[in-house]
Amino acid sequence: MSSAAKIQCIIVDDEPAAHYVLANYIKQNQELELVFEAYNGLEALQYLESHNPQLMFLDIDMPGLSGMELLKKLNNPPRTVLTTAYSEFALESYDYGVMDYLLKPIYYPRFVKSLKRFFELTTQHEVVDDTPATGGISVKVDSDIIEIELEQVLYAQSFGNYVKIFTPRRYYLATITTNELERLLPSAHFMRAHKSYIVALDKVDEVHKDHLVIRRTEVPIGITYRRELIERLK
Repeated sequence: MSSAAKIQCIIVDDEPAAHYVLANYIKQNQELELVFEAYNGLEALQYLESHNPQLMFLDIDMPGLSGMELLKKLNNPPRTVLTTAYSEFALESYDYGVMDYLLKPIYYPRFVKSLKRFFELTTQHEVVDDTPATGGISVKVDSDIIEIELEQVLYAQSFGNYVKIFTPRRYYLATITTNELERLLPSAHFMRAHKSYIVALDKVDEVHKDHLVIRRTEVPIGITYRRELIERLK
């Protein structure tokens, strides 16, 4: 694999020992290239203002600017793997669009597992299909099973134990969960924009920092989905 094709990585950690371990792990994988090392959040923030690495290994507990605070300041952060000695932060981390976390001390097999997840996500979302969605989905509305054409679906919104499926003319209150609906919709044309919303990618009219617009309706963008959504709408 040529150098230009490698995945550019950065390490952000205030501990030199963590840098040593992660740098060695990165060097063992020909697909990766370590392009920058920061020892605090401010260094990383300055670097990320003018560079776009694909993968960031980020410590949570750093003086000055913590890992979480750094993520809050980034509009479009790299795919991020948190490195931490405290497992209690793991659940909270997923609210900030974090792909995975590695518990210190970091062992190589666990590093490889995280790397595999990165490549799975990257490969999945590199697939671009510009052709209109065809076919339909069958959902239960009231006591009837109805067919909704995929090309008519604008977006869907969680509504308690139901999902509102919006089309240009009306919405359908379907007896289905958002997760179930997501599995029915083709991933080449639809994706989550928020934990409560699924959008048709070809129906998006505008994209803003915290919301997108479909037919003059604002749909919120969750921080967990922001980077992926922006990448797919480019």
